Amino acid sequence: MSSLRAYRQIVRRPSRKIYVGPVAVGGDAPISVQTMTNTLTTDVDGTLDQIRRSAAAGADIVRVSCPDEDSTKALKDIVAGSPVPIVADIHFHYRRAIEAAEAGAACLRINPGNIGSEDRVREVIKAAKDYGCSMRIGVNAGSLERDLLEQYGEPCPDAMVESARRHMRILEDNDFTNFKISVKASDVFLAVAAYQALADACDYPLHLGITEAGGLRGGTVKSSVGLGMLLWSGIGDTIRVSLSADPVEEVRVGYEILKSLDLRHRGVRVVSCPSCARQGFDVVKTVAILEERLAHIEEPISLSVIGCIVNGPGEARETDVGLTGGGGGSHMVYLAGNQDHKIGTEAMVDHLVELVEKKAAVLAAERAAARAAADEPK
Repeated sequence: MSSLRAYRQIVRRPSRKIYVGPVAVGGDAPISVQTMTNTLTTDVDGTLDQIRRSAAAGADIVRVSCPDEDSTKALKDIVAGSPVPIVADIHFHYRRAIEAAEAGAACLRINPGNIGSEDRVREVIKAAKDYGCSMRIGVNAGSLERDLLEQYGEPCPDAMVESARRHMRILEDNDFTNFKISVKASDVFLAVAAYQALADACDYPLHLGITEAGGLRGGTVKSSVGLGMLLWSGIGDTIRVSLSADPVEEVRVGYEILKSLDLRHRGVRVVSCPSCARQGFDVVKTVAILEERLAHIEEPISLSVIGCIVNGPGEARETDVGLTGGGGGSHMVYLAGNQDHKIGTEAMVDHLVELVEKKAAVLAAERAAARAAADEPK
């Protein structure tokens, strides 16, 4: 039905498709979700634990910082143990990028403002070619080249796009087009304007992010505003939400942003009311428990939890599973938009979890059958 509603349609900007390991970025590929570890890279076990938890939460790609030679030495074991492709984050030392490519990184992230001369960038390009890495040109408002700051007076969209253009030309002049670009800033206005200008200036895939967005609450709001504006206008091929928090939270927020725009579907989408004196049960407490207990669900399922009959039936019609509060501790359960049965307050959380898990199992089986059919020889 949603495809018939013009106001819901997002037309994505056409872009080239590249690969970060097996993960496609750009073109017709789904918008991928990234995060970055905040462990010491030399702590291989701790870093892998964080990567695995992030992957379990839905991360398609994980970035790992490589500040020194010990880190790039550890990267080989990290790449070998990771369930998702690894991007090596490089600043200042171009040799770390070469070492990371040798260690098996799927992508090299370099910052044009601090990686060094064009000759050094060329050496990194050669390593990327030799070892089959893609690359990301990572422009950041906080580390623009000195001459651009002198020319423009301050970080601005034109300066950021010019920085990106310079390094696009270097890569293209060396016959390398397997790259994506970011132009991040902690200022939402600056970041959005820079990405809009860059989207018009090239057809390379764009990695979106509001850098140094802040803590879990403030950074989530800031990132949602900035990324939401860009994604709604069709700009963006992969995203990273930068939070001073557990990387798993970055992944969760990233998916929530994409789900809210109907761009990516993973896990349970909860529709719930803020509650009021009309509520037939404690909505806030119930939703908090449900979100925690349903965090393991990967299949796209919608669940409405509404405290009373004012909006409950209407919301339930649009969700896979619904609950509307009623009087006397008896609440209506909806399945596929239709009234189905009633449940008491004490049993409702366990019951909803069971219903969602059953629905997820059905969807998983259907998905597996479709994959098997697609793999059958014609």
